[in-house]
Amino acid sequence: MELMKQLIDLLLHFDRHLEVMLDWMGPWTYVVLLAIVFCETGLVVTPFLPGDSLLFAAGAIAATHGLSLPVLLVTLAVAAILGDALNYLIGAKFGERFLATQKLPWIRKEHLDQTHGFFERYGNKTIVIARFVPIVRTFAPFVAGIGKMSYRQFAVYNIIGGCAWVLICTMVGYLFGNIPIVKNNFSVVVLGIVFVSVLPIVWEIFANYRRVRAAKPASDQTPLL
Repeated sequence: MELMKQLIDLLLHFDRHLEVMLDWMGPWTYVVLLAIVFCETGLVVTPFLPGDSLLFAAGAIAATHGLSLPVLLVTLAVAAILGDALNYLIGAKFGERFLATQKLPWIRKEHLDQTHGFFERYGNKTIVIARFVPIVRTFAPFVAGIGKMSYRQFAVYNIIGGCAWVLICTMVGYLFGNIPIVKNNFSVVVLGIVFVSVLPIVWEIFANYRRVRAAKPASDQTPLL
């Protein structure tokens, strides 16, 4: 319970934590940011780490010259691309074992089902689209590895998606993160970012429910009256 409170506090007040980290660690802050993004995208067991909010907060601090924007963009893009590459390799190596046993520590089957839904809907473009969707972002490369997607093809989508995600989220923070109304209501802004990010998941669940319901024989569907 205490860990959950700390994670929520980290998510909602990441700007404050990042500023303290920068004061304490200086240039090593880039290494910490790289590690967080790499783990959030590269390890299937850490989808709870901050992603969009971290990039937004880092961009806002770069606007005050606390961080170098070019170095930040390159560092985070490299972390995002390498993270997805590792995740793909994990899926390719251990995916068949998971499918055979249906057991993998800390991985929830519904998250994989949601990601499969994205692949069914968007195909290989899921690797790019998933970058902007929490949870799915972490599982998409893993599922691509399980499905034996061509690594060359995966790498192209991985690079495009990683660079686009980092550039868009960081630049939004850079351009708007220090506007007084945004800076003074950062927690609300972060919640808004999270809300907008999870909308595709909600829509996919709803769409999947409608597809399943439509596929049932009329006699099996519960009447409304």
